[in-house]
Amino acid sequence: MTQAATSPSAPYPPVVQDPALVQLGINVIRGLAMDAPEQADSGHSGTAMALAPLAHVLWTRIMRHDPQASHWPDRDRFVLSNGHACILQYALLYLTGYDLSLDDIRQFRQFGSRTPGHPERLHTDGIEVTTGPLGQGVANAVGMAIAERVVRARFGRDVCDHRTYMIAGDGCFMEGISHEAASLAGHLKLGRLMAFYDDNHITIDGPTELAYNDNVPERFEAYGWKVRNLGEMANDVDGIEAAIREALEAPSDGPEAQPTLLVLRSHIGWPSPKLTDTAAAHGSPFGADEIRVTKEILGLPPDETFWVPDEVRAFYGQEVARGAAYRKEWEERFAAWDGDRAAWEAAQAGRGLPGWADKLPSFEAGTKLATRHAINQCINATSDGLPGLVAGSADLTGNNGVLVKGGEIQAADTPGGAQLHYGIREHGMAGVMNGMALHGGVLPVGGTFFVFTDYMRPSVRLAALSRAHVIFSWTHDSIGLGQDGPTHQPVEHLAALRAMPGLILVRPADANETAQAWRLAVESDEPVGLVLTRQDVPVLAETAVLAEAGVPKGGYVLAAAEGDPRIVLVGTGSEVQLCLGAAKVLADAGVGAQVVSLPCWEWFEEQDDAYRALVLPPGVPVLSVEAGSTFGWSRYADDSIGLDHFGASAPGEVVMEKFGFTVEHVVERAHGLLGKHISGEHNS
Repeated sequence: MTQAATSPSAPYPPVVQDPALVQLGINVIRGLAMDAPEQADSGHSGTAMALAPLAHVLWTRIMRHDPQASHWPDRDRFVLSNGHACILQYALLYLTGYDLSLDDIRQFRQFGSRTPGHPERLHTDGIEVTTGPLGQGVANAVGMAIAERVVRARFGRDVCDHRTYMIAGDGCFMEGISHEAASLAGHLKLGRLMAFYDDNHITIDGPTELAYNDNVPERFEAYGWKVRNLGEMANDVDGIEAAIREALEAPSDGPEAQPTLLVLRSHIGWPSPKLTDTAAAHGSPFGADEIRVTKEILGLPPDETFWVPDEVRAFYGQEVARGAAYRKEWEERFAAWDGDRAAWEAAQAGRGLPGWADKLPSFEAGTKLATRHAINQCINATSDGLPGLVAGSADLTGNNGVLVKGGEIQAADTPGGAQLHYGIREHGMAGVMNGMALHGGVLPVGGTFFVFTDYMRPSVRLAALSRAHVIFSWTHDSIGLGQDGPTHQPVEHLAALRAMPGLILVRPADANETAQAWRLAVESDEPVGLVLTRQDVPVLAETAVLAEAGVPKGGYVLAAAEGDPRIVLVGTGSEVQLCLGAAKVLADAGVGAQVVSLPCWEWFEEQDDAYRALVLPPGVPVLSVEAGSTFGWSRYADDSIGLDHFGASAPGEVVMEKFGFTVEHVVERAHGLLGKHISGEHNS
């Protein structure tokens, strides 16, 4: 085949299939969609049954994918945003030859199975993103389309030339995140993104008309999408294929490009006599009697479960050879490619080129610099060594330190741009970043004010669950931001995000710790949140020597006491300077204090007991100082200076002083804790 004949930017080659086998295969998928939830006594059959023809067309006639090499870089991407219908995806993965067996289908929703109740990346072969919370997949698909465009622009069509397909339903398009993401996709003219709207008019509570009468096609047209209403075509495989192929002929790049929405009027639970077009078909098993009747209508053996005849397995198994041919053709193009392979490999891994971190800036002790400005210096000093970098913010680019010096704005006419303006779409931004990271080839960095993690949290949680390598720059991290007041001053957010498994949260004390945090964030395999100050903080002499080794451990001794310490002062972020100041006052009074910087609890917990005992010696009272909720500090500290109430609107230094974040107050509380310790009230 020639490159033009196989390139996704050209019309997809037709696939000729036996109509009888097609219908039998689709009906077998519907049978599995009933049997698995019935056996599990849990699950969603109806949507999977209704969308079986669409899935058949995508997996066997349209998408370029290789079941035997599910992660080759130039595959088409598929996202099931309405992830409750995952039995549909599992059935296609099994049938087309992915590493999923019929026994796995039988174990649907069981403990330890490879077929959980919603699709999970890293859990099931062929699953690109973790979906389930409705609307998330819409944002993920937008991110994947952005990533594909960036990689193609930077490295060329010979190595990156594919599309992103996504299915979503009414629930996805009701959720706010889908509005944010769809608006951004239209603005960016993501012509290689194709979405399918499963317009079945049903939610769990009943007909969508109970709460929803949006004109979704007109809404997406207003976003800048190309929309086609396919009407009653849910069971017409040839009609669906023709509509997709027609859409693929539209411009996919440049100023005329638009993302595509194909609206499919489906009938949930079809052809069940009792449950078609009912809410009961949405989230509950059908029951043995209704399954039997429905199988008879479909021509399936009514008394057999998980029935997959040999001819259906062989029919779908043709995808193995078809996918291998697509991958081989790409491998030949990649072998002949004369581009920068080191940059390609670094971008694919979301990492830096060898030696990239050597360009990290150094900061002079005694100067003052907000850590949000320090991160910007770090990004710009190392950007040339980060070939996948795409940085942006929710309308706070300069504030969040993610402005790439000289970086082109990501747009249709500058598709390789490293500067992405997300607009005021915090939740959408986080979901898009997840999609970008899980697509591969880019390193997404995005920011907003720390308090607005409230708007992002569901997507941040999915980043943690799916181990998406995204970097968040969360700034204005405390009451120190000042006069914007309590609405913008985060209080409980450090505690809340520390409670999230799989998220690395780093609150550096100064610019030197920020540089190391940036290095470690780039090299991480997990999502990392950098929690940074608005206000200037001093560059500490101690961190210049100790941060490089100390920050990776999560916590370290910043200043040792003369002799054995009588108290440990532990802080994070802008409060570490208060601990150092208080330790000097205490030393003058004959009290030895060990000062600990604890920028990352997650990394500190990974250290062995011996190391943690050196940092926080057993039997020595510990006072923590952090301008946030004290919740959680009891694991390390015997007393805590914190903020268990909302802040106030005033200059930042005034608010800090009024709420006790001063050297004098730290000294006072240290003496009080020592008094309790001596009197026997200390419990450690």
